[in-house]
Amino acid sequence: MEASEPVVSVLLLGDSEVGKSAFLARLTLGPSQTSSQTTIPRLHDSSQPFTFDLRTRRGPLRLEFSDTSSPQSYYLLRPHILILCFSIADHTSLVSISASWKAQAEAHFNYDEAMPVMLLGFKRDLRREGDSKVVWVQEALNVAQEMRCDRYAECSAVTGELCALVMEDIVTMAVGTLGRSGGKSAAEYCDIM
Repeated sequence: MEASEPVVSVLLLGDSEVGKSAFLARLTLGPSQTSSQTTIPRLHDSSQPFTFDLRTRRGPLRLEFSDTSSPQSYYLLRPHILILCFSIADHTSLVSISASWKAQAEAHFNYDEAMPVMLLGFKRDLRREGDSKVVWVQEALNVAQEMRCDRYAECSAVTGELCALVMEDIVTMAVGTLGRSGGKSAAEYCDIM
């Protein structure tokens, strides 16, 4: 790590078994590894935070990812970005985000709502037409808007589908945290003409 390299910490919150570890493991393979034939490595919770050194247009950047399985109590972490995670294949995990995890995020990390927050759906490859347990895009977007999240995205760590785009979104948010606004999206408003 370069001496002037900024570090942005990212905390993934959500129920167990929604796909947080698989997503982070997929990221360790790099953006070009999107094949479902690629074996995803097994990450160990004791290795947190998982670090990724990147080069952006603004220069070097280190992202440090932690999740609720962090060896240090995740309540003690001071993240720059929060990612609220759920499984597209399990509707109850999305309900848990709005019923439980959003309140914990606001109470412990984002009490002044200045921190950027993303809602991220995992296991996109398991969405099937006619399955009443899955979460559809519009429903997740509605929840993201109700919770005033800055972004919504979804991907599949198993197939690699959209993982590179999700990482781009996270990097964009991370670079934004280095600016004056702290990465929070600007409030939307309507001009009357």
